[in-house]
Amino acid sequence: MSLRGVLKLSLRSNFGLLYSLTPASRVGVKTAGTHTRHSSSSSSSELISRYPVPNKKNLPFDIVELMEEVEQKGGFLPNVFKVLAHRPAEFRAFFSYYNALMNKESGALSKADRELIVVATSAHNHCLYCVVSHSALHRIYSKKPMLADQVAVNYKVAELSAREKAMLDFALTVCRSETVTEEHLSTLEAHGFDREDIWDIAAIAAFFALSNRMAHLTDMRPNAEFYNMGRVPRDKAKASDGQVKDE
Repeated sequence: MSLRGVLKLSLRSNFGLLYSLTPASRVGVKTAGTHTRHSSSSSSSELISRYPVPNKKNLPFDIVELMEEVEQKGGFLPNVFKVLAHRPAEFRAFFSYYNALMNKESGALSKADRELIVVATSAHNHCLYCVVSHSALHRIYSKKPMLADQVAVNYKVAELSAREKAMLDFALTVCRSETVTEEHLSTLEAHGFDREDIWDIAAIAAFFALSNRMAHLTDMRPNAEFYNMGRVPRDKAKASDGQVKDE
């Protein structure tokens, strides 16, 4: 199956909400540090990686096809797409597993639950990119504009349900590579999770440990668009835009 086929669900959900293509190139810009940061366009204003960001014309067809379909959906292309395209085979594997974990339609975990796990574990791993981008997704799915911010700072004092707290306690157990016991599983089962749901929680925590570390390696930076996503209801945002235009 092509990458486009594997990620079909993503384009209809997460990716369809967010992504459009920003042309990529191999423009390197020296920073004050000792490494080179690479921008995703001919402009040096968006420095997103310390590794080369490939030009779309140099990428395999299936990846280009995905990016072009994403572009047609409108919005913006998250920098993780641009940065991981540096290694196309790993790009395919990464997004295939991402889709399997984050866009599955079975089980008790909602999309908001899944994003909250990413925020909590990525905060523990000090990953700016994943905290910012997945907080945005959580705000969209949950319609709660403040909860992800609370979780990113300290989930133990966030306004969580007992179920969400148990879920994040276990996710952090996996994130910290602590020993998992039957007691952990029994606690989650008491909150309505079955063994397959528990696998999902653990797999998301484990997968994003990889994602967090690759973001650290590449010095991946969040798109500016992520910061305000989901903070203001869309109808209010449109009304505000209209008022500004009228003025």
